[in-house]
Amino acid sequence: MQQESEPNNASKFKILDVLEHRPTFLFVILGGFFVANALVAEFIGVKIFALEDTMGWERFNFNLFGQSGALQFSAGVLLWPIVFVMTDVINEYYGKRGIRLLSFLAVGLITYAFFMIFAAIQLAPADWWVEQNTNKGVPDMQDAFSVILGQGLLIIVGSLVAFLIAQLVDVVSFHQIKEATGEKMIWLRATGSTLISQLVDSFVVLAIAFKFGPELVGNVEPWSWSQLLAVGTVQYAYKFMMAIVLTPLIYLAHYVIDNYLGQERAAAMKARAGSWDN
Repeated sequence: MQQESEPNNASKFKILDVLEHRPTFLFVILGGFFVANALVAEFIGVKIFALEDTMGWERFNFNLFGQSGALQFSAGVLLWPIVFVMTDVINEYYGKRGIRLLSFLAVGLITYAFFMIFAAIQLAPADWWVEQNTNKGVPDMQDAFSVILGQGLLIIVGSLVAFLIAQLVDVVSFHQIKEATGEKMIWLRATGSTLISQLVDSFVVLAIAFKFGPELVGNVEPWSWSQLLAVGTVQYAYKFMMAIVLTPLIYLAHYVIDNYLGQERAAAMKARAGSWDN
């Protein structure tokens, strides 16, 4: 009797095949890139690189806020184009609820990474490991590990604050622009909302990770205000330029996704996403 009742009970529930249901599968793919990008940015963001030296160009020797030399960026900006495309697409098809879910998931995983890195720094190092790279210019691996990942912890804190503020600003501005323009002018809501939110993000994360954090913790030398403003301005200028350059890619992504989902389903998802109460 029990065996006969199981099929009847199972039939009461709608079983969703994630791999076959295209909107859900698309959300998993986009969400995976979104969260992975946030995590990787925490690990590489501590490195500041010189653009001209990296590309083999002659230095521009700019002078900005009293700082001169090569154009300098946090390595985290390398991932920003992915953020730009992912945020717009998720906003367009999954709305505020989709972005909010992924934002909370990313924050939770970044916080988890914070505690794991902090715990790893506290572990007593093996004697042989501390000196194993002396001949490569690293006399103390524990100090190197602590300084690099320790400052990474400050970047994580800064990123969490900046990420939440920037996402809130992005979502609000995106939907306000879309409410005013309707389905037209994709470039305006995609680029406009990003430029507004990244202005906040660019300076908040640098201020916490390289200025206020080091002053409070004392593990590394804090940046001067002129250095912070110079790097933040250069990074924002890069993001501004990339937002314009990548606009055709946004339209391409919409074209590919509309065809993958089907025009009717895609239009229904956009309409639902555009509702502020969805």
